[in-house]
Parts: sequence; structure tokens; C-alpha cells
Amino acid sequence: MTEMTQERKAPTNAGGGESVTEQAKDKVQETAGQMQQQVGEKAQEVRGQAANGIKQQLDSRSTQAGEQVSATADALRRVGEQLKQEGQEAPARYARQAAQPVERLGRYLTDADGERILWDAEQFARRRPWVTAAGGVALGFVVARFIKASSTSAGRQQMQAPNGGQAAPPMGLEPGNSR
Repeated sequence: MTEMTQERKAPTNAGGGESVTEQAKDKVQETAGQMQQQVGEKAQEVRGQAANGIKQQLDSRSTQAGEQVSATADALRRVGEQLKQEGQEAPARYARQAAQPVERLGRYLTDADGERILWDAEQFARRRPWVTAAGGVALGFVVARFIKASSTSAGRQQMQAPNGGQAAPPMGLEPGNSR
């Protein structure tokens, strides 16, 4: 019987000194490495597609915004010309001066692609981090006020009774009494 046991063990050690367990472990590690590489490649591909989609959206939206800003610059120029014809030289000059940077912004938005706009925004944020942080705080404040105003008006609508009258006061309060 010992000969049969030795014969059964012999094939397991026949792979260059490695046991079947070690061979299986190596094969699993190799397969896991290949799968990890495939997942990484797929994630990179998805990331690239998302970035391209964002850049395309930014490009089309910035072109639309640039056209609107350019139209605003034209309107400022027309206002300036009209004021000049009416003899109001100082306001006309201010309107023309205001139209110049607005026109430059419109031209930039129309001409720049999404990648350039993102690069310029990143460079601006690197050069002026405090301005960027202050802008983020201001934007957060505006969004918070908007959300608060939206929730307040929604709350008033819920408080009104379906027949157009006032809803019953909250529990614990009687009409005419306030705490």
C-alpha cells in the first residue's frame, strides 16, 4: 500500500518541484492579474469617454453662451449710440466701454473649445486660489438661498387647504394664538 500512496503523490510533484496547490495558486494569481489589468483598461476607457462627453457639452454650451454674450455687447453698443444721438455723451461712453470686455468674453466663449476653457479655468484657479475659493463660497451661498426660498414656497403651498382656504394650524396652536 505504501507503493500506491507514493505513486499517487508522484504526479503531484511532477511539475518541476511544485505541488498542484502551488500551480493552482500561480494560475489564480495570473488570472487575477489579467482581470485587474482588463478592469483598469476598461475604467480608463470609460473615464476617457466621460471626459470627452463633458468637453463636447462644454464646447457647445460655451458657444451658445458666447453668442448670447456677443448679442448683449451689440445691445450695449446700440444703447451707447442712441445715448450719443440724444446728446448724453458721458453715459454713451460708459456703454461703449462696457461693451468692449463683454464682446471679448463673447468672442472667447464662441471661439474656445471645451478643453481650452477647462485649461484656462484650471490656470486661473492656480494663479488666484483665494478668488476661486471666494467664488465657490459665494456660489454656495446663492445656491443655499435658492434652496431655502424654494423650500419655503413649497411649504406655503402645502399649508394651503385644497379649497383655497387656510389649512388648520399646526398641532398645539389655536387660531389667533402664537408662541
